[in-house]
Amino acid sequence: MPISFGALAGLGAALSWGTMDIASALASRRLGSLKVTAGIQVVGAVLLVALALIRGTVFPSDPVVIVGSGLLGIVGAGAYLAYFTGLRIGPISLVSGVVAAYGGLVVVLAVVIRGESLTSVQALGAAVATAGVVLTSVVFEGGLRATRLAGPGVVFAVVALVCFAIMTVGAAEAIERSGWLEVLVISRIVNSIASILAVVVLTAVAHPRLQAILQVDTVDRGSRSWAIVLLAGTLDVTGLIVFAIGLELSETWLVGLVSSFGPAFTILIAVLFLGEHLRRVQWLGLSGVALGMVLIALP
Repeated sequence: MPISFGALAGLGAALSWGTMDIASALASRRLGSLKVTAGIQVVGAVLLVALALIRGTVFPSDPVVIVGSGLLGIVGAGAYLAYFTGLRIGPISLVSGVVAAYGGLVVVLAVVIRGESLTSVQALGAAVATAGVVLTSVVFEGGLRATRLAGPGVVFAVVALVCFAIMTVGAAEAIERSGWLEVLVISRIVNSIASILAVVVLTAVAHPRLQAILQVDTVDRGSRSWAIVLLAGTLDVTGLIVFAIGLELSETWLVGLVSSFGPAFTILIAVLFLGEHLRRVQWLGLSGVALGMVLIALP
């Protein structure tokens, strides 16, 4: 059964981002999510600008592309900050599971806004996969009425999943009017600037409770911590490039949904190497993700 290019691109992005999640979580616990967010965005911007210079990419002249890409950068800054904060607070497996639900929201937005369509089997696969990632983030205690989202980082994860879905559909719209690299360069430069400004502003004026959550006063001059940030930034931009090429050449819903399985890799890594434990319902959720992947690959 051949796998479409869009699914392959989504899987490539998922693998890069799933691995990045572990690196960013470890760095956030050493440096604070605010600094890690800014660091990863700056690394990505430098790499993308270097790639654009090597390829001789011309800066776009379409104001819609420029403004749209800039807005994507601002949304992206909020998405990454919320996500990395959630990962720092943890637990990693639950936060990653919640964020993975952005794939289901991408499918809805792609159909409603971009007019894309799915077969009935693909729609079923999207629903099963989305239900699977939701199950990884739910803890059942004392029956249905006592069901609750588990983990203090889940609120930040919900904010991140909405922002990531908006980013995906917005990026697809911008890439239709310009090349993928032009869109990524503009959005990541704006993203970096917004992240750096957030470090300055929130460090100075944020409420003490918010500063404690973001760990704005954390001081870690160890080279190992910043090496992890460099690795995370490289993994992030690698996934972003594969993701953008997929959006340019394939359906938005497919690339967005499959890329959202990155946290499934994160969950497995967290369980296998970081000693985290999942409940049975969460293993059921991972099985749903796997089944959903099979269904959306069917013609």
